[in-house]
Amino acid sequence: MNPNCVGIGARQPHYAALCESSPPLGFVEVHSENFFADGGASLAALQRLRERHPVSLHGVGLALGSAAGLDAWHLDRLERLVRRFEPARVSDHACFARAPRASGGPVLHGSDLLPIAFTEASLAILVRNVVQVQERLRRPIAVENLSAYLSYADDTIPEAAFLAELVRRSGCTLLLDLNNLMVNALNAGVADPLASCLAFVDALPAGCVDEIHLAGYCETEDIVIDDHGSRVRPAVWQLYRHAIERLGAVPTLIEWDTDLPALEVLLDEAAQAQRIVDEVAP
Repeated sequence: MNPNCVGIGARQPHYAALCESSPPLGFVEVHSENFFADGGASLAALQRLRERHPVSLHGVGLALGSAAGLDAWHLDRLERLVRRFEPARVSDHACFARAPRASGGPVLHGSDLLPIAFTEASLAILVRNVVQVQERLRRPIAVENLSAYLSYADDTIPEAAFLAELVRRSGCTLLLDLNNLMVNALNAGVADPLASCLAFVDALPAGCVDEIHLAGYCETEDIVIDDHGSRVRPAVWQLYRHAIERLGAVPTLIEWDTDLPALEVLLDEAAQAQRIVDEVAP
C-alpha cells in the first residue's frame, strides 16, 4: 500500500455508494467483528468493497491486555476473516475486557475497551497476547492507543514508552490515534493539551507507527468523550501535521461512527488529510 494514502471507515449506510462510485480512497476500514458470521449480506458487502478498495480490519474485541488471555473462538474467526480477505492491515486496541468470574465458569467479556495499567506486569500480558495473535495470523498487527477516562495509581511507565517497548518486544506496530491523545490530554486538564500531545508523538521511535486515526470528539460540562461523531478538530489537525512531519507519510483513517453524515463529508475530511500529507511528505 502506498503510504501516501488516506481512507475512511466503511459503515453500512455507505456500502452501496462506496461500491458503486468507487471514490479515490487509499483504503477503507471495517470492524472485524461485524464479519464473523458464516455468510450473509455483511460478508457479501465486504467482498464487494474488497474488490474496489484495499481493506483494513480494525478489531474491538480481542482485548489484548487481558490477563485472562485471548478468546479462542474470536481468534479463530479473525484468522478465517484475514485468510479470506487478505487485508492491508489488522489492528486492535491496547485494552482489556476479559476477566474470570468469581463464581467460576466462562470468562466474562466486558464488551468495552477498558484501560490497562502502564506497568511491567501489564506490559508482559500485552506482549504475550499480541505475540499469540501474530503467530496465529502469521503477520504483525497494529495496536492502538486508547482514549481512557481513568488512570491507575500504580502506573510506572509513561504511555509512549510503554507502547514503544510493546513494539520492541512483540514486533507489532502502532496504530496512533491522535484524537485519543487529545481527548486524554483534555480530560487530564493539562495546561497545554496540544503541547502534551506533540511531546507524545515525539517520544515514539521512528518507524513504529503503521496507521493514524483521526476523528472528532464531544465536549460536555464534565468530560470530553471520544464519540467519533463530528469533524476533526483544528487542534487535532495541527497535531496531525506535526505527526506527518515527525513520522513521515503514514496511512491515515477518518473515523466516524456516530451521527454518521453523508459520504461526501467523510470524503472531504479525507481530502483535507491528504492535502496535509502531500504538503508535508510529498
